[in-house]
Amino acid sequence: MKKLVINGGRKLSGEVTINGAKNSTVALIPAAILADSPVVLEGVPDIQDVHSLIDILNVMNVDTTFEGTTLTIDPTHIVSIPMPNGKIKSLRASYYFMGALLTKFGKGVVGLPGGCFLGPRPIDQHLKGFRALGATVDSEMGAMYLRTDQNGLVGTRMYLDVVSIGATINIMLAAVKAKGKTIIENAAREPEIIDVATLLNNMGAKIRGAGTDVIRIDGVDELHGCRHTIIPDRIEAGTYLSMAAAAGSEVLVKNVIVEHLEGLVAKMEEMGVPMEIGEDSILVKEATHLKPINVKTLPYPGFATDLQQPLTPLLLKATGTSLITDTIYPKRVKHIPELVRMGANARVESDMILLEGPSQLQGVEVEASDLRAGACLVTAGLMAKGTTTITGVENILRGYDQIIEKLTALGADVRMIEDENK
Repeated sequence: MKKLVINGGRKLSGEVTINGAKNSTVALIPAAILADSPVVLEGVPDIQDVHSLIDILNVMNVDTTFEGTTLTIDPTHIVSIPMPNGKIKSLRASYYFMGALLTKFGKGVVGLPGGCFLGPRPIDQHLKGFRALGATVDSEMGAMYLRTDQNGLVGTRMYLDVVSIGATINIMLAAVKAKGKTIIENAAREPEIIDVATLLNNMGAKIRGAGTDVIRIDGVDELHGCRHTIIPDRIEAGTYLSMAAAAGSEVLVKNVIVEHLEGLVAKMEEMGVPMEIGEDSILVKEATHLKPINVKTLPYPGFATDLQQPLTPLLLKATGTSLITDTIYPKRVKHIPELVRMGANARVESDMILLEGPSQLQGVEVEASDLRAGACLVTAGLMAKGTTTITGVENILRGYDQIIEKLTALGADVRMIEDENK
């Protein structure tokens, strides 16, 4: 079992470059199988989720080459087979194969998805969308069976009951070759949705309105390969911005789209973190005398739920009481008991997180229960006195490419070890 060992108290300084967006990449890879010739994705992060998706593609006889940050996907000889359950269970984003397979073959069998457990994350809106387009959906033996009749998928107007990134993308994937026009109302507006729509349009799709709450799709007969550069990862960027403010003297975070981070940057400014905003970079200077804040996560362009946990340790530097309310995943609180073990004055009341600062953290052994909780604990370890050991490292590696190398380059004392006893 891998463990991450951090000797805290060292000030971070230097530069860090942000990778392509994980949450785009895991949708762009399934989207690529809709083409009838190779798709080249640039800026692909080298993370476990990407390798899991590549494994799934290879099982489906899709040729792939992954060199550096460039992934080439050739679906010319793709075959439709049931999705390998083990990979699906470990990777929630594998559900994007539902929409892609339905479009490509008119049918698909997909194991029910896994990923980080953040409380209930139903896929009912995905299924509602597929059914509205004319598909039948049955659940048997832990798998979803998707089928269309001889008419195939037919465009329609639908309203999503809740704003869902996953459902919006999956319905887009299903609708790009449906007959006629599809209109998705109350669509999610996240940058990753624009990224997927951009790829699909470059492949020959006709999608308008991505980034707004109404997306219009005119079905096309065929899609072709193309080259596409993935947007920078706003969650990775936000994580390093939080780390820089919590444990840095002067850190330049490069390859960011500042507009995608406005919710986080506004909250850091409210706390009193000194920053210089560039065109595609943000310089974070040493943060002292920070003020407490209230944070409420909301769908984009509100404060991202995925940045709630990475921001939490920084709030422990503020003098006074900070309050976090996660309206997207109210049960996203597993990082709090771990921070308490490190000496944080923090508690959860009625799904609200209350933090009293300033808290001096002390290194202990903690567990990363999910991806963003892991990022939170890495930051806490950088802030803490003594040595912090983090288990559950595989959760961190699912979403952060070269995190050890990047932190080491900033001056952190962090290393990976293998625990022989486990």
